[in-house]
Amino acid sequence: MGLEDAAKQLQQIQAELSNNVYEQHKKNGETQEAYRKWATFSIADELYAIDVMQVKEVLRFTDITPVPGAPAGILGIINLRGSVVTVINSRTLFKLEDKEIDHNTRIVVVEFEDQEVLGILVDGVDEVLNLPESETERAPGVLREDSQRQFVQGVCYREEQLIILLDLDRMLAGFKAVQPEQEQ
Repeated sequence: MGLEDAAKQLQQIQAELSNNVYEQHKKNGETQEAYRKWATFSIADELYAIDVMQVKEVLRFTDITPVPGAPAGILGIINLRGSVVTVINSRTLFKLEDKEIDHNTRIVVVEFEDQEVLGILVDGVDEVLNLPESETERAPGVLREDSQRQFVQGVCYREEQLIILLDLDRMLAGFKAVQPEQEQ
């Protein structure tokens, strides 16, 4: 699927979802199965997914203006139709080595906590999937040295490939913009 096709599919799905069609149901005998839509992307040959409702758009890689003194993980800012958007490096967030930018590299612009907008640099985008909630397993109970970094909300297998489902609000909580009255 090409980038343009993926963008059209994403726009179509977001239009459906804005009409309060968040969960689709499928007749299965006498029970109805709940489905949820996920936007998938790759980082270091692993497939990750976030709730499609949080994806605003997918951009080809563009020049990112560095911000002096920015915390680790923040690559800089981009101008998105007159709005300044901070771009973070997913590889730094996941504690992976950096990778050279190539023709598959994308910036996924997301909205989290109902108002914050960030760009996430990923190795590539895949597709939008409609996954049955019954096939989604809870995140494995793995102890981490930084418990606030627990942003995996579940996993799902599709066509023998593991998809890691991310909780975007928890994942990006440390990148929330500081309001002027909060500064000290």
